[in-house]
Amino acid sequence: MATETEKTFALLQTFSTLSIISSLGLGLFCFIADRLFQFPFIQQNDWLRALSDNAVHGIIGMWSWAIVIGLKKKNDFGEIILAGFLASVIDVDHFLLAGSLSLKDALNLPHRPFFHCSTLIPVVVLTLKFIMHLFRLKDSWCFLPWMLFISWTSHHVRDGIRHGLWICPFGKTSPLPYWLYVTITASLPHLCSFIMYLTGTREMMSIKHGIHIDV
Repeated sequence: MATETEKTFALLQTFSTLSIISSLGLGLFCFIADRLFQFPFIQQNDWLRALSDNAVHGIIGMWSWAIVIGLKKKNDFGEIILAGFLASVIDVDHFLLAGSLSLKDALNLPHRPFFHCSTLIPVVVLTLKFIMHLFRLKDSWCFLPWMLFISWTSHHVRDGIRHGLWICPFGKTSPLPYWLYVTITASLPHLCSFIMYLTGTREMMSIKHGIHIDV
């Protein structure tokens, strides 16, 4: 078992100066990317607009997870890429709902596709944790539910500035204020790290803090 001093140190590292600066950089990136996204040559081209929007989702997912794990090992970059993939792959449901590979059809749907229901996030995260516990998967994969949580949440919050959050079956919220979107996105890695700390996610504590915590 880790001592209380080690656990306290791990928690303090979650909110280290470097991680806070990285979060401020993430917020600044969101602001700059959204300003660039408004350029006419992007807005007037459906494919360029869609690819740019999806790329920003992916970068936010990668940046967010990089803050969580601290990028201390070479194999961390594999996790970063996976986080970006999870953050961007959600948009495939546009094509699934359209039943077509046509971008025009995917952008003109009768309603929002299923993966954009924010209620799905806690359901999938908890289900994944249960499955991993049930099948006694290795501790090295215990980060996966939290990676999915931060990647999907960042995607939904960014979409929320245009469409609000879809909390099925209760309906959707009003579009999120821009300042709230930036604030949530920048603070999300710290929220995720704190929850991981509270739930005793050992692999992440080992990678991020260099402390092996047995719980």
